[in-house]
Amino acid sequence: MQFVELNPVGNFDSWEQEKIDELLHQEIKDSLGNRLVFENESIKLWDLHLDAGERLDFRRHNSNYGWVCTTGGLVITRYGNGKIGMIKLNPGDAEYFENRRKNYVNDLENIGEETIVINILEYKETRKENSFSFCN
Repeated sequence: MQFVELNPVGNFDSWEQEKIDELLHQEIKDSLGNRLVFENESIKLWDLHLDAGERLDFRRHNSNYGWVCTTGGLVITRYGNGKIGMIKLNPGDAEYFENRRKNYVNDLENIGEETIVINILEYKETRKENSFSFCN
């Protein structure tokens, strides 16, 4: 995986007005993918498919999760803090994020020529014996 920063944090000057309006005025979803495949008391398994030119609207990340890209591809991601990045994904690229209660926001747009498939495993917060534990 390779990441190139196209726009720094705090700078919205290069943003399209349509994306700024979406970020400021539309309901931002909490789902991590475009299809929930499985859910139980501990996890959610998401499927994310992006055809060439397709975009996943801004999403809010408030949970810990890991992902693996099964296809590879080229994406642009815009962050709620103004940063924009371009990411070249390779088949098998994987990463883990700890975003519990961080209110992290981004979108994802496939700028390549092939469909991108990413599987995401979201870890739910569970309550056990009057204390919180995180299922991994």
